[in-house]
Amino acid sequence: MQSLLILFDNLISFFIWILIINVVLSWLIGFKILNAQNKLVYLVYEFSYKITAPPLNIIRRYLPNFGSIDISPVLLIFLLYFIRNLMFEYFS
Repeated sequence: MQSLLILFDNLISFFIWILIINVVLSWLIGFKILNAQNKLVYLVYEFSYKITAPPLNIIRRYLPNFGSIDISPVLLIFLLYFIRNLMFEYFS
């Protein structure tokens, strides 16, 4: 059971890193620091977007409109840390 808990923890950590990479890449592309026409940048951004878009869209559906500020990644990270800590609390 401990191995499954460690695997679950690693998957959540990996997903959090992909989420952070997605946010940073979207900022860098938005401010024209990175060129989205570069193949590597496009592939990394597209992969991270496809992985993180479904849970972020669910959170965005229930959030009020804050204009151009998107706090859904922060809420998703808090939620993932909460789930991870909850799993360690109940199964350790």
